[in-house]
Amino acid sequence: MLKKNEIYTAEIIDYTTEGSGVCKINDIAVFVPSAAVGDKISVKILKTTKSYAYGKIEEMIEPSPDRIVPDCEVFGKCGGCTFRHIGYDSELRFKQKRVYDSLARIGGIDGSVIGRIVGADESDSYRNKAQLPITYDKNGKICVGFFAPRSHRVIPLDECNLQSKAFSKAINAFLSWAENEHIKPYDEATHTGILRHLYLRYASKTGELMVCIVANAKELRHEKQLVQTLVDNVPDLKTVVLNTNTEKTNVITGKLCRTLYGSGYITDVLCGLKFRISPLSFYQVNRDQAERLYTIAAEFADLKPHETLLDLYCGTGTIGLSMSHKVKHLIGVEIIPQAIEDAKKNAALNGISNAEFICSDASAAAADLKKRSIKADCIVLDPPRKGCDTSLIDTVTQISPKRIVYVSCDPATLARDIKRFAELGYSVKKAIPVDMFPRTAHVETVVLMSRSI
Repeated sequence: MLKKNEIYTAEIIDYTTEGSGVCKINDIAVFVPSAAVGDKISVKILKTTKSYAYGKIEEMIEPSPDRIVPDCEVFGKCGGCTFRHIGYDSELRFKQKRVYDSLARIGGIDGSVIGRIVGADESDSYRNKAQLPITYDKNGKICVGFFAPRSHRVIPLDECNLQSKAFSKAINAFLSWAENEHIKPYDEATHTGILRHLYLRYASKTGELMVCIVANAKELRHEKQLVQTLVDNVPDLKTVVLNTNTEKTNVITGKLCRTLYGSGYITDVLCGLKFRISPLSFYQVNRDQAERLYTIAAEFADLKPHETLLDLYCGTGTIGLSMSHKVKHLIGVEIIPQAIEDAKKNAALNGISNAEFICSDASAAAADLKKRSIKADCIVLDPPRKGCDTSLIDTVTQISPKRIVYVSCDPATLARDIKRFAELGYSVKKAIPVDMFPRTAHVETVVLMSRSI
């Protein structure tokens, strides 16, 4: 048993799924944030259990060859990045290994079908969306920043290496207005104050920028001055929106949006299609990598002009619509009504007439389509992190598509689900990891399954 506050010498041998380093001390796994595989360290034990412990680096005895100097002053303090302390090639090796370990060792598939991870050309400045909590800094000045890991303590910072460079001028202009007009930030503890979050979205292909202020109010004092300040200082500005959230909740946005300037949305181009992006619309935060992921998914789907494509968990329709020109009929299913409305608008915006969108739970919709004897030649699954419900997997296999393309954001739940698919007659033919979120521990995987019996 390890003792709290004791210091031990160890070498980091692996990473957790969250990106912390792992070492073994007296055959007990110790998790160490901001450590790198190959580090030889003195580690101080902070918390112990019977089977594992948490520690921190007390002294770096010999750094890993993978280590680099972090280029961010708040790395390790804010919850944004996990891997700014190792080279990008090393990060990709970890993510490749994580997918391999999950699919081959847990999922039981032949590891030879797992392709090489698709890394990003740019590991910085890729995020086209920022939701920045607003607070006071230690000097009593209004600021924005990022939440520290597993907390609601704000780390003040007006620039981030992961965010689009287009955001800086908007942040500075907004803070100038808020300070000059003495608009108070929101206080979670007392439910007082006005300004909750500064929410920014950028369309990299069209160069359009949205500024959305999330407020504990239906209107702001000096709204005209806010708009004028932003117009005067933000060249890419397309629209300014006020989102009202007066609930005592950790959810960032409310349901009510009011346009203060412009159209209320921006438009981007993805896979040759135009997509309208409003404050409440889903859109991939890394546009370039999303395009690569969708291209792989389309290759796996291998669609024919006479076929029907069923896109479950379709969101605002991006994946399905990007493949709609290859099929006779596209059916998209999503449980969120606003997303379905956006999907319909996106279809109309691009002149796509062979798409049908259903607002429903994926399992219920799949069961209903089966009852209606609607045959899907290919089904695309893009579930949330928890993966697919057993009932959905059962119904999907009963529909009996020729091909299933599964887009996963969690290798562990993907491994669990493909084992269930294998039991029901669908085996993995190909799998390719895609690094959608460089410098974080997240990794996406695209899998092709087809009937094996």
